[in-house]
Amino acid sequence: MPRLRHHPRTLRAVSAALLTALAALAAMLTATAPAQADTTVCEEFGSTVIQGRYVVQNNRWGTSATQCVTATDSGFRVTQADGSVPTDGAPKSYPSVFNGCHYTNCSRGTALPARINGISSAPSSISYGYVDNAVYNASYDIWLDPTPRTDGVNRTEIMIWFNRVGPIQPIGSQVGTADVAGRTWEVWSGGNGTNDVLSFVAPSAIGSWSFDVMDFVRETVARGMAGSDWYLTSIQAGFEPWQNGAGLAVNSFSSTVNTGGSQNPGDPNAPGTPAACTVSYATNVWPGGFTANVTVTNNGSAPVDGWRLGFTLPSGQSVVHAWNASVTPSSGAVTATGPADSPRIAAGGSQTFGFQGAYSGSFAQPDAFLLNGTACRTA
Repeated sequence: MPRLRHHPRTLRAVSAALLTALAALAAMLTATAPAQADTTVCEEFGSTVIQGRYVVQNNRWGTSATQCVTATDSGFRVTQADGSVPTDGAPKSYPSVFNGCHYTNCSRGTALPARINGISSAPSSISYGYVDNAVYNASYDIWLDPTPRTDGVNRTEIMIWFNRVGPIQPIGSQVGTADVAGRTWEVWSGGNGTNDVLSFVAPSAIGSWSFDVMDFVRETVARGMAGSDWYLTSIQAGFEPWQNGAGLAVNSFSSTVNTGGSQNPGDPNAPGTPAACTVSYATNVWPGGFTANVTVTNNGSAPVDGWRLGFTLPSGQSVVHAWNASVTPSSGAVTATGPADSPRIAAGGSQTFGFQGAYSGSFAQPDAFLLNGTACRTA
């Protein structure tokens, strides 16, 4: 910066130049300085806020070894992750960022808890940073409960495994595969003693993705592990490490929950909802047995190829045999798959299949249907 000489003729010009230089310097500092200093959290259940709305939590619960997370402007990174736990048991922690409520800690301005059939969409975006010298999963968690609770453990946990490194597997056992939100997943189902867990495992690592959380919620409802009148309480993204984990990062995270409006994918039977498909489920029932004649109509403008209809048979019901489609497994959350010679439902067209079943107790019909992951209206 030039030295100032206070000559009357040059003072005004120099002052103007000085103000211009100071303004340029201020702009440069604003552009290069971080919006906020990174915050490191090492307390077992310590947390901090990022983006003015999401909570970053250390959440170390399975080990006494030190773990620290450093919150950034858009996410967090694990900066220390000492110790390890056996890979055939639970992980040592769940460092994560969330929208919603977790053990009475609620993120700022959240719309959660929100009733599932009152949510029109829940768009989210996530970018992960991975390491090789650790055993862990990259887990996106969605929590559901029959009540709008903000404390304690929810009834059902949906886990989306974006990546897994090492000899680890989800809770329970694999029950098949499913196409959800445009991707194919391994599906695992089980319980950990306190809540039910439905896990969707990517066949290969996903580094970043934007999707609608409600696609997974609707799949869970269709499998009978939640009800459309339940509540979505929390949306979380982080890691479950078993060994090490320093360097793992959520580079960025966003989560929005849209409630109300005329469109309601959580409840395709709501008035005014433009259903992508319609299912007619006609039954003939006698003591201990029944037949179901099912017609699936594609209300969309494009054909549905490789059609699969998912629904959950009420407790006590089972499939004896089926025609014009295969229905597997024989009870619980089942999937009807179109035959090889008729795998397409044309736009505006329909396919019909049927099956004979057995039941005990009182008879009831399924209350939700998903055509290739999309909720259908019932006729």
